[in-house]
Amino acid sequence: MSEPTDFTSRHPPATAHTKSAAQLRELAYAQIKQRIISCEFRPGDAINEAKLTAALGIGRTPIHQALHRLEVEGMVTIMPRKGVMVTALSLNDVLDMIEVRVSNEQLCVKLAVERAKTTDIQAMRDILERTPALLAKHDVAGLMSLDLEFHMSISAAAHNRVLAELLRNLHEKQARFWYLTLSENHHSERIYHEHLQILEAVEQRDGTAAIAAIHHHIDDFRRAIMRTL
Repeated sequence: MSEPTDFTSRHPPATAHTKSAAQLRELAYAQIKQRIISCEFRPGDAINEAKLTAALGIGRTPIHQALHRLEVEGMVTIMPRKGVMVTALSLNDVLDMIEVRVSNEQLCVKLAVERAKTTDIQAMRDILERTPALLAKHDVAGLMSLDLEFHMSISAAAHNRVLAELLRNLHEKQARFWYLTLSENHHSERIYHEHLQILEAVEQRDGTAAIAAIHHHIDDFRRAIMRTL
Protein backbone atom coordinates (compact mmCIF):
# COMPACT_ATOMS: atom_id res chain seq x y z
CA MET A 1 0.00 0.00 0.00
CA SER A 2 1.30 3.45 -0.79
CA GLU A 3 2.00 6.01 1.93
CA PRO A 4 -1.06 8.01 3.08
CA THR A 5 -1.44 11.17 1.06
CA ASP A 6 -1.04 14.45 2.96
CA PHE A 7 -4.10 16.46 1.89
CA THR A 8 -3.95 19.22 4.50
CA SER A 9 -1.35 21.39 2.83
CA ARG A 10 -3.21 21.43 -0.48
CA HIS A 11 -6.72 21.92 0.83
CA PRO A 12 -7.25 24.39 3.67
CA PRO A 13 -10.07 23.52 6.06
CA ALA A 14 -13.55 24.44 4.90
CA THR A 15 -16.07 26.20 7.14
CA ALA A 16 -18.76 23.72 8.12
CA HIS A 17 -20.04 24.99 11.48
CA THR A 18 -23.45 26.05 10.20
CA LYS A 19 -24.28 22.88 8.25
CA SER A 20 -26.61 20.12 9.42
CA ALA A 21 -25.45 16.52 9.86
CA ALA A 22 -27.05 15.54 6.55
CA GLN A 23 -25.39 18.45 4.75
CA LEU A 24 -22.02 17.53 6.24
CA ARG A 25 -22.41 13.94 5.04
CA GLU A 26 -23.19 15.16 1.51
CA LEU A 27 -20.34 17.68 1.59
CA ALA A 28 -17.83 15.06 2.70
CA TYR A 29 -19.08 12.60 0.11
CA ALA A 30 -18.97 15.14 -2.74
CA GLN A 31 -15.51 16.45 -1.88
CA ILE A 32 -13.87 13.06 -1.45
CA LYS A 33 -15.55 11.71 -4.57
CA GLN A 34 -14.37 14.67 -6.65
CA ARG A 35 -10.79 14.12 -5.55
CA ILE A 36 -11.02 10.44 -6.50
CA ILE A 37 -12.62 11.16 -9.88
CA SER A 38 -9.96 13.75 -10.75
CA CYS A 39 -7.21 11.31 -9.66
CA GLU A 40 -5.99 13.72 -7.01
CA PHE A 41 -6.50 10.67 -4.78
CA ARG A 42 -4.87 8.20 -7.12
CA PRO A 43 -5.68 4.47 -7.46
CA GLY A 44 -3.89 2.61 -4.70
CA ASP A 45 -3.44 5.69 -2.48
CA ALA A 46 -4.02 5.14 1.22
CA ILE A 47 -6.45 7.65 2.74
CA ASN A 48 -5.66 8.88 6.22
CA GLU A 49 -9.03 9.75 7.79
CA ALA A 50 -7.55 12.08 10.40
CA LYS A 51 -5.67 14.13 7.80
CA LEU A 52 -8.72 14.16 5.54
CA THR A 53 -10.87 15.40 8.42
CA ALA A 54 -8.44 18.26 9.05
CA ALA A 55 -8.13 19.11 5.36
CA LEU A 56 -11.88 19.33 4.76
CA GLY A 57 -12.77 20.86 8.11
CA ILE A 58 -15.46 18.22 8.58
CA GLY A 59 -15.88 15.88 11.58
CA ARG A 60 -14.80 12.25 11.56
CA THR A 61 -18.35 10.87 11.52
CA PRO A 62 -19.41 12.48 8.18
CA ILE A 63 -16.03 11.50 6.69
CA HIS A 64 -16.45 7.92 7.88
CA GLN A 65 -19.99 7.76 6.49
CA ALA A 66 -18.87 9.21 3.16
CA LEU A 67 -16.10 6.64 2.83
CA HIS A 68 -18.53 3.79 3.48
CA ARG A 69 -20.84 5.18 0.80
CA LEU A 70 -17.91 5.39 -1.62
CA GLU A 71 -17.01 1.80 -0.78
CA VAL A 72 -20.50 0.72 -1.87
CA GLU A 73 -19.90 2.58 -5.15
CA GLY A 74 -16.60 0.77 -5.62
CA MET A 75 -14.37 3.84 -5.35
CA VAL A 76 -12.57 2.91 -2.13
CA THR A 77 -11.76 -0.28 -0.26
CA ILE A 78 -12.03 -0.30 3.54
CA MET A 79 -9.80 -2.92 5.16
CA PRO A 80 -10.46 -3.62 8.87
CA ARG A 81 -7.53 -2.55 11.06
CA LYS A 82 -5.58 -1.52 7.95
CA GLY A 83 -7.34 1.58 6.67
CA VAL A 84 -8.89 2.94 3.49
CA MET A 85 -7.42 2.69 0.01
CA VAL A 86 -8.57 4.18 -3.30
CA THR A 87 -9.72 1.28 -5.45
CA ALA A 88 -7.40 0.29 -8.28
CA LEU A 89 -8.52 0.79 -11.89
CA SER A 90 -9.65 -2.35 -13.69
CA LEU A 91 -9.70 -2.56 -17.48
CA ASN A 92 -12.34 -5.30 -17.34
CA ASP A 93 -14.58 -3.09 -15.19
CA VAL A 94 -14.44 -0.15 -17.59
CA LEU A 95 -15.03 -2.38 -20.62
CA ASP A 96 -18.11 -3.80 -18.91
CA MET A 97 -19.33 -0.25 -18.22
CA ILE A 98 -18.73 0.73 -21.84
CA GLU A 99 -20.94 -2.16 -23.01
CA VAL A 100 -23.78 -0.91 -20.82
CA ARG A 101 -23.12 2.71 -21.75
CA VAL A 102 -23.25 2.12 -25.53
CA SER A 103 -26.82 0.85 -25.62
CA ASN A 104 -28.09 3.40 -23.10
CA GLU A 105 -26.31 6.40 -24.67
CA GLN A 106 -27.71 5.44 -28.06
CA LEU A 107 -31.22 5.30 -26.59
CA CYS A 108 -30.60 8.62 -24.85
CA VAL A 109 -29.47 10.46 -27.98
CA LYS A 110 -32.36 8.93 -29.99
CA LEU A 111 -34.83 10.29 -27.44
CA ALA A 112 -33.03 13.64 -27.46
CA VAL A 113 -33.48 13.87 -31.24
CA GLU A 114 -37.19 13.21 -30.79
CA ARG A 115 -37.85 15.29 -27.67
CA ALA A 116 -35.28 18.08 -27.39
CA LYS A 117 -36.71 21.57 -27.03
CA THR A 118 -34.99 24.65 -28.39
CA THR A 119 -33.81 25.49 -24.88
CA ASP A 120 -32.28 22.00 -24.51
CA ILE A 121 -30.26 22.38 -27.70
CA GLN A 122 -29.13 25.85 -26.69
CA ALA A 123 -27.99 24.49 -23.32
CA MET A 124 -25.88 21.89 -25.14
CA ARG A 125 -24.40 24.57 -27.38
CA ASP A 126 -23.64 26.86 -24.42
CA ILE A 127 -21.67 24.08 -22.76
CA LEU A 128 -19.59 23.34 -25.85
CA GLU A 129 -18.81 27.01 -26.40
CA ARG A 130 -16.77 26.89 -23.19
CA THR A 131 -14.53 24.11 -24.52
CA PRO A 132 -11.97 26.08 -26.63
CA ALA A 133 -10.89 28.18 -23.64
CA LEU A 134 -10.35 25.06 -21.54
CA LEU A 135 -8.42 23.40 -24.37
CA ALA A 136 -6.18 26.45 -24.67
CA LYS A 137 -5.36 26.24 -20.95
CA HIS A 138 -5.00 22.43 -20.98
CA ASP A 139 -7.46 22.44 -18.08
CA VAL A 140 -8.02 18.69 -17.66
CA ALA A 141 -10.25 19.03 -14.58
CA GLY A 142 -12.36 21.64 -16.37
CA LEU A 143 -12.66 19.46 -19.48
CA MET A 144 -13.72 16.49 -17.35
CA SER A 145 -16.42 18.55 -15.69
CA LEU A 146 -17.60 19.94 -18.99
CA ASP A 147 -17.75 16.46 -20.54
CA LEU A 148 -20.08 15.33 -17.77
CA GLU A 149 -22.17 18.49 -18.21
CA PHE A 150 -22.51 17.87 -21.93
CA HIS A 151 -23.62 14.27 -21.52
CA MET A 152 -26.05 15.27 -18.80
CA SER A 153 -27.45 17.92 -21.16
CA ILE A 154 -28.17 15.14 -23.67
CA SER A 155 -29.95 13.24 -20.90
CA ALA A 156 -31.93 16.37 -20.03
CA ALA A 157 -32.94 16.73 -23.69
CA ALA A 158 -34.13 13.10 -23.70
CA HIS A 159 -36.54 13.92 -20.84
CA ASN A 160 -36.21 10.54 -19.12
CA ARG A 161 -35.15 10.81 -15.48
CA VAL A 162 -34.42 7.11 -14.97
CA LEU A 163 -32.13 7.03 -17.99
CA ALA A 164 -30.44 10.26 -16.90
CA GLU A 165 -29.65 8.86 -13.45
CA LEU A 166 -28.30 5.60 -14.88
CA LEU A 167 -26.02 7.48 -17.27
CA ARG A 168 -24.82 9.91 -14.61
CA ASN A 169 -23.78 6.94 -12.47
CA LEU A 170 -21.90 5.35 -15.38
CA HIS A 171 -20.14 8.60 -16.28
CA GLU A 172 -19.02 9.18 -12.71
CA LYS A 173 -17.69 5.63 -12.43
CA GLN A 174 -15.78 6.06 -15.71
CA ALA A 175 -14.47 9.53 -14.90
CA ARG A 176 -11.15 8.32 -13.48
CA PHE A 177 -10.44 6.45 -16.71
CA TRP A 178 -11.51 9.51 -18.69
CA TYR A 179 -9.05 11.65 -16.73
CA LEU A 180 -6.19 9.38 -17.77
CA THR A 181 -7.11 9.51 -21.47
CA LEU A 182 -7.30 13.32 -21.46
CA SER A 183 -3.54 13.45 -21.03
CA GLU A 184 -3.16 11.70 -24.39
CA ASN A 185 -2.02 14.01 -27.21
CA HIS A 186 -4.95 15.53 -29.14
CA HIS A 187 -7.57 13.38 -27.41
CA SER A 188 -9.25 16.40 -25.85
CA GLU A 189 -9.54 18.03 -29.27
CA ARG A 190 -11.09 14.86 -30.70
CA ILE A 191 -13.63 14.78 -27.90
CA TYR A 192 -14.62 18.37 -28.65
CA HIS A 193 -15.22 17.62 -32.34
CA GLU A 194 -17.14 14.45 -31.47
CA HIS A 195 -19.36 16.49 -29.14
CA LEU A 196 -20.00 18.98 -31.94
CA GLN A 197 -21.04 16.14 -34.26
CA ILE A 198 -23.50 14.84 -31.67
CA LEU A 199 -24.96 18.31 -31.16
CA GLU A 200 -25.32 18.89 -34.88
CA ALA A 201 -27.16 15.59 -35.36
CA VAL A 202 -29.56 16.35 -32.50
CA GLU A 203 -30.15 19.85 -33.82
CA GLN A 204 -30.86 18.47 -37.31
CA ARG A 205 -33.23 15.86 -35.81
CA ASP A 206 -31.19 13.14 -37.53
CA GLY A 207 -31.52 10.06 -35.36
CA THR A 208 -29.30 7.86 -37.51
CA ALA A 209 -26.47 10.40 -37.49
CA ALA A 210 -26.86 11.03 -33.76
CA ILE A 211 -26.62 7.32 -32.91
CA ALA A 212 -23.59 6.93 -35.21
CA ALA A 213 -21.91 9.96 -33.61
CA ILE A 214 -22.43 8.79 -30.03
CA HIS A 215 -21.26 5.28 -30.94
CA HIS A 216 -18.09 6.70 -32.50
CA HIS A 217 -17.53 8.90 -29.44
CA ILE A 218 -17.76 6.00 -27.00
CA ASP A 219 -15.65 3.75 -29.21
CA ASP A 220 -12.94 6.42 -29.31
CA PHE A 221 -13.01 6.41 -25.50
CA ARG A 222 -12.66 2.62 -25.50
CA ARG A 223 -9.66 2.74 -27.83
CA ALA A 224 -8.02 5.46 -25.73
CA ILE A 225 -8.51 3.39 -22.58
CA MET A 226 -6.96 0.34 -24.27
CA ARG A 227 -3.91 2.42 -25.15
CA THR A 228 -3.64 3.99 -21.69
CA LEU A 229 -4.07 1.02 -19.33
